[in-house]
Amino acid sequence: MGKPRVNIRISTKLYAQLCEAADRPGATKTAIVEDALRAWFDPEARSVLEERLLARVDAFDRRQAEIERDVAYTYETLAHYIYYWLTRTEPIPEGERDIAHALGQKRFDHFIGQVARKIGGRDTRDIDR
Repeated sequence: MGKPRVNIRISTKLYAQLCEAADRPGATKTAIVEDALRAWFDPEARSVLEERLLARVDAFDRRQAEIERDVAYTYETLAHYIYYWLTRTEPIPEGERDIAHALGQKRFDHFIGQVARKIGGRDTRDIDR
């Protein structure tokens, strides 16, 4: 006795995909549907896929945690540098403050321009503060 016959209705798009896959050498519609049903009913096959996905998600979580840790170290290092610089820099005499502020503003604008160029990869001459 042969295999039992099953009649099903599927969407036109899914049927087109089934026909396209069956056109490949060594593939038949019956084999494709049997493999799909076997995978659907086999809990072990499902658990293997879930394990693979969980492993990838876990690896992603580890990489994300490393990035967050590195960013926290960077912020902490910058904060300590700024604190040290501010505590070790002598105050500017009253008569030189306007000149120092103008020079500081010029240096800051240049610094921001360089950072913007590096981050954005574009010319920053048109960027206004």
